[in-house]
Amino acid sequence: MFFVNFFNYFRREGSQFNQVLCGILINLPVLCYGASIGWMSPMTLVLQSPDSPRGTPMTDDEISWMAAATFATAVPAVFVFGYMLDRCGRKAALIFTSAQFVGCWAIKLCSTEHWALVAARGLAGAGLAGCYVVAPLYTKEISEDSIRGAMGSLVILSQTVGNLLLYILGDMLSYHAVLWVCLSIPAAHVLLFLKMPESPSYLLRRGQHEETMEVIAWLRCRSTSDPLVQTEMQLLKQEEEEERGNTEFAIRGIFTNKILFQAFRITMVLSIAREVCGTIPVLTFASDIFSMASSPGSGLVLTPNQQAMMLGVVQVAGSALASASVENLGRKPLLFITSLVSGLSMCALALWFLALSRHEAMAHWIPIVALCVCIFCDASGLQPVSLVVMSEMFSFQYRSTVTSIAMSTVCFFNFIQLRFFKPLANSVGVHVTFFIFGAICLANAIYIALVVPETRLRKVDEIYQELRDSEECDSDISRSDCQEV
Repeated sequence: MFFVNFFNYFRREGSQFNQVLCGILINLPVLCYGASIGWMSPMTLVLQSPDSPRGTPMTDDEISWMAAATFATAVPAVFVFGYMLDRCGRKAALIFTSAQFVGCWAIKLCSTEHWALVAARGLAGAGLAGCYVVAPLYTKEISEDSIRGAMGSLVILSQTVGNLLLYILGDMLSYHAVLWVCLSIPAAHVLLFLKMPESPSYLLRRGQHEETMEVIAWLRCRSTSDPLVQTEMQLLKQEEEEERGNTEFAIRGIFTNKILFQAFRITMVLSIAREVCGTIPVLTFASDIFSMASSPGSGLVLTPNQQAMMLGVVQVAGSALASASVENLGRKPLLFITSLVSGLSMCALALWFLALSRHEAMAHWIPIVALCVCIFCDASGLQPVSLVVMSEMFSFQYRSTVTSIAMSTVCFFNFIQLRFFKPLANSVGVHVTFFIFGAICLANAIYIALVVPETRLRKVDEIYQELRDSEECDSDISRSDCQEV
């Protein structure tokens, strides 16, 4: 009886329980993607060891192709999921996303040949595309404004939990036992999500007004006659009517409308910067990097896998902080601070590896602390907030198009990073790669301070008005006049 009362309390009228429940299930495939990224860290050491499940150790080149394959297939898959979003709906696209991860882990269970592992990672790339095209938009469209930022941050929280889960499982379980656990998660999601509702925005666009009202009422834990539900329904109708009146092709509209293109440019810069700040190579090759840092006499006590687990804990803590603080601190300050601190930490890490290469003594705790700070900043600001900003800067008409373009671009950059990170680190030194990552983060911090608008609790029209005012200040008005504006 206690548990029934407890459950009913959270589902009381006006509760946000159904939104949170739906948001968690929407982002479960993102956890599967995080698991696929986290899998590479402990399994790189296993696959390159004399006891490799393949029979012979894999080379650095083979491992690089495995890591990069995820992002190679993600580039075209992004546009497939962008098409599915508007043609088949958010729900169908998300279930199809989980199906990619089912295929990924099933192939790994069936074969340890290099070509099979690369193919499996390719399916994970298709799942990645689905995760980051579908989940942020779906989450945004089921969330009310007061928790929109926190709900949007669930994307990165889910990914970080998946990373940590695989760091732990990879250290505790056998190669095949890990694969069985990973297979069970997306398979369960496919079954569970069949009971979840479609996005209200998509239902309304399909002309299903009654179903839209019922979904809004369920998400808000209210009756369909509730004034707040009626008001939200009217706002969705108004947005849908405005978009219906604009028959311009989405991509053409983005590149011909000055303000839309400015918003698109900001989104692209933030998206690319968050991906090429060094986090993906660090998370993918965490154990390998810590192995390099754990040279004789370095003083490190934990094994590389254990240090990677610590990194995962920090990442989860950062993403949890983002979910809790993004509504209070605002998008722009959080982006700026995390980008700046991450850049400084990457530079500190680069200096440590440079000193190590010259056999100069430096504190052995520096790489651990620097990496933890970088990952914490990425998880608490750079990753989740940039995704929230992207979803908030565009109306329904442009969201899927912008998301598809942004994600295909960043997947291409991630492919380049993972394909050449290990060869580049081996040829010019790992310190050079971290100096590059640090410079990108610091440049991004400057861009955020000067260009990026605040989007917290603001409608699209309000954001565009700020961009319009800024454009006028830059082109037509003197500095003193801009201050008055």
